[in-house]
Amino acid sequence: MKTIKVVAAIIIHDGKIFATQRGYGEFKDGWEFPGGKIEPGETPQQALFREIKEELEAEIQVGELFDTVEYDYSQFHLSMDCFLCTLKSGKLVLKEHEAACWLTGDELENVEWLPADRGLAVKLKEICQTIR
Repeated sequence: MKTIKVVAAIIIHDGKIFATQRGYGEFKDGWEFPGGKIEPGETPQQALFREIKEELEAEIQVGELFDTVEYDYSQFHLSMDCFLCTLKSGKLVLKEHEAACWLTGDELENVEWLPADRGLAVKLKEICQTIR
């Protein structure tokens, strides 16, 4: 099975976590943490910085690795490095996503997460009080 290596930003501001809703493709309308594929020659952190700038017109401070999610979809295996991030500049403009929202730990279950992101949302809920 083909493995796709991606990165995701867990953007935290005022105790809330940023979530986006896909606006295209097979997983359209599913909720996810923003990010994307790692290009050849990029570190995961460089890829995440670039993806957020391209998709949301914002600059982030990429912090520590929170988790690496391994998930088997029917057509591919997803390996997703998920980093805790903060906003450096910009206003999070949706260029590729249908919708977005800021969620508290208690609200993380209020959206329909993509399968690979579900477990991450559960882990974040458990530690949400400590990540501000």
